[in-house]
Amino acid sequence: MGRSLGPGTLIPSYRNSNFDMNPLNTGRLLGIGVRVTGRLIGQQISAATQPGPPSPSTPTGAPPMDPQLAVSRAVGKASRGVTRGVAGFLAPFRRVGGILWLEVTGVFFFLPVVVFAPTLWRIRASFAHGPDHNTFLLTAGVVLLFLYLSVSSFWRARKR
Repeated sequence: MGRSLGPGTLIPSYRNSNFDMNPLNTGRLLGIGVRVTGRLIGQQISAATQPGPPSPSTPTGAPPMDPQLAVSRAVGKASRGVTRGVAGFLAPFRRVGGILWLEVTGVFFFLPVVVFAPTLWRIRASFAHGPDHNTFLLTAGVVLLFLYLSVSSFWRARKR
């Protein structure tokens, strides 16, 4: 099943099983990551605000760095790292979400075609000269427009 590090802790072994990502494990991993990142940021902030000997990277002739500046740089660096990590994590979902959005949009654009096509078929005899000539032209325009939008949406989803 797994190996134990001590009382109450069990590390699962994935050697002989499929590794499937369920939301519970993902949430736990993200929670651990947030706690570790918060602890690291706290350590950097406390190290930056405590007076002490100058760091070896600071030249001896340079003035000492303002503690508030050091804190803001540490927080900025950490937040940039978190932002890049989250963006990297969400990148695959962005692609799949875009494809899904185009396909759903294509379905909704196809609905007016389904609604107006029977009307177009019913009044097809009036296409040239008849009592429903204007209705036929308007319905044909709506059907063609929404058919184009639906097909182009599915086409764009396929190209992604």
